[in-house]
Amino acid sequence: MQTVSATDYHDIVKPTHPRVSPDGERVAFVRKTPDDEESYEATVYVVSLGGGDAQQFTVSEGVDTTPRWSPSGDRLAFVSTRGADDDRPQLWVLPTTGGEARQVTDVPGGVSGIAWSPDGSRIVFTQQTRPEEREQGIDCSVDAAEAEAYEREDPDPRVIDRLIYRAGKQYFDGGRSHVYLAHLDVDAEGSGGDGDADTGAVTRVTAGDYDFLNPVWGDSETLYYAVKRTGDPDDNPVFDVFCNDLGGTPGDSDDGDGTGDAQLTATGVAETLFQTTGWIPDLAATSDGRVAYRRTPEEGLSMRQTDIEVYDRETGETTVLTDELDRDVEGPGGVNDDLGMAWDPAEERVYFATPDEGHVVLRRVAGDGSSAPEAVVRSGHLTGFSVGRDAVAYSTSEWDHPGDVFVSTPGGAETNRLTRVNADYLDGRAVREPEDLWFESDGEQIQGWLLTPPDFDPDEQYPLAVEIHGGPHAMWSTAGTMWHEFQTLAARGYVVFWSNPRGSTGYGEDHATAIEANWGEITARDVLAGADTVCERDYVDESQQFVTGGSFGGYMAGWLVGQTDRFAGAVAQRGVYDLASFYGSTDAFKLIEGDYGTTPWESPDELWADSPVAHADDVETPTLVIHADLDFRVPVNNGEMFYLFMKKNGVETRLVRYPREGHELSRSGEPGHVVDRIERLARWFDGYSEYHDAPRALDRGDDGLSAGTDETDADE
Repeated sequence: MQTVSATDYHDIVKPTHPRVSPDGERVAFVRKTPDDEESYEATVYVVSLGGGDAQQFTVSEGVDTTPRWSPSGDRLAFVSTRGADDDRPQLWVLPTTGGEARQVTDVPGGVSGIAWSPDGSRIVFTQQTRPEEREQGIDCSVDAAEAEAYEREDPDPRVIDRLIYRAGKQYFDGGRSHVYLAHLDVDAEGSGGDGDADTGAVTRVTAGDYDFLNPVWGDSETLYYAVKRTGDPDDNPVFDVFCNDLGGTPGDSDDGDGTGDAQLTATGVAETLFQTTGWIPDLAATSDGRVAYRRTPEEGLSMRQTDIEVYDRETGETTVLTDELDRDVEGPGGVNDDLGMAWDPAEERVYFATPDEGHVVLRRVAGDGSSAPEAVVRSGHLTGFSVGRDAVAYSTSEWDHPGDVFVSTPGGAETNRLTRVNADYLDGRAVREPEDLWFESDGEQIQGWLLTPPDFDPDEQYPLAVEIHGGPHAMWSTAGTMWHEFQTLAARGYVVFWSNPRGSTGYGEDHATAIEANWGEITARDVLAGADTVCERDYVDESQQFVTGGSFGGYMAGWLVGQTDRFAGAVAQRGVYDLASFYGSTDAFKLIEGDYGTTPWESPDELWADSPVAHADDVETPTLVIHADLDFRVPVNNGEMFYLFMKKNGVETRLVRYPREGHELSRSGEPGHVVDRIERLARWFDGYSEYHDAPRALDRGDDGLSAGTDETDADE
């Protein structure tokens, strides 16, 4: 039987964005798989709730995302990079009864966040546009020739006036997120159309030098969306939630400061309903004027749990739906881009996801707060869901598969698996089930897992690989994005241990806030307590322990090698190694303000003492540093600094940098880079393992790397 390997990443299918059709008979989803070393193919498939194989629905060209059925089910909208030479995603619409997909937009900022109007005549979306594009009307282009005549240019020099001026892998360069409408019932000149062409005018709804986010429909003439305009919007988590009557005529504001509701409106008549606070706004509205939204307390926001509230426009009252639920409410963003909350079709209940003791759980709650939240999908690592009239479709992964589409009854009483997209890959693969392991640290119960090699023999001994998650306020499970890496390390002969130490979500707010102003020491005590528990087993060789992690996990790998020499080797990935320089270069400096309650100029000694680079002269463990060149969450200067400090102190180390990659390298980086990263991690461990007949990675050249790239320049 074959074991899981790093190169298997090219064979693994990831199903995302499940959507139940209006008639409740089909589910559309995106089937994503690596296409080559640098790109992915993502295509929309449709599967019947009654059973049978999933059928390909869109052509295999580019990357398709966000399938959305029209209200009548006669069309399917989706976002795609097909036909684009610059990877700008555009809006497409496909007749569900047959025919070719039609491109609806050709806008300079790309399309995201699409949603049909309830009457099926318009689709709302957002795009990042620059002031000059809005002034010239280029932002609303639907004409290919006109769009091709315009080409964005990078500023030279790049002049920066904002606190947050880049994110992901991109500089904003004056761009702001605005709300737009694609009118499917008129042509590009604004004359009446036949309603069937699905090509039409694009109009902008919002105006001003602010970011407008997450538009959702109430009825067919009412939009809700969020805007950051309080103080310096980059320096606070406050969002105003607007209601826009699209049938109205924008008027003049008498505010005089350019921030009034009318001055921020290009289409319709908008008013501010309320404010909320949080990292990313998430809205869901009903046709009768109730708006569900997420709220995270502003004080200590980075550590605090998020609740769902509902604002009723008719009464002006607000109801907290999750007040008694001691769990964080997940929202859209990053790998969980499809976990926004949703009302059921009857507009009686709100569905949402929460991390919960190693599972990402789907829950629902009465929209009036009359009953407590109840679990609908209780196990697995949920990545997306859609609520239909009589069914809930969802994508999830579990220990024995990296992802599939399922359907359940609205309350979760019955569940059916609709796909087995990785059946061919898993057939004949040795996949081990992790052991659920609870242990004690400082009197607290901590959850972890232990994965043994496929040919495990309890009478033999094995080296231990300790994995630490990022965040720090995140949660790991037995599946999710780490399924492949965990199984690969186990297949290479390591016992793999991972846990959710204090600071993690999924165990209540006290657990998440326990590392306030003390990232390193408390997390280290929990991780090492778990490793000690595992090492009590005869088959684990406690003299052969290795450690790795990414982002905050990279911080912890760097912290641990500066505090103990128990590890034979370490790999620190995309980590925060100097809290002050991280604060000064990241788009997430609020993480330091929230978790530490201070800034580098207020508490320089405290932040320095909690930085791994401050202890680089104590490191003896051979440590590989991995970073991404376009990582704007934890910029590469942190990796460079940690590497240089260790190199100067005689540590066996190497710096590996991946071009074109951002902070999501391990989750959605170029397929060749994803494979290469895991191979380098395993090679580094192997070179210091007494159980692997392998030289140090420093002495191996390209040996053991499937890509065969030259790594000698990585040191320079």
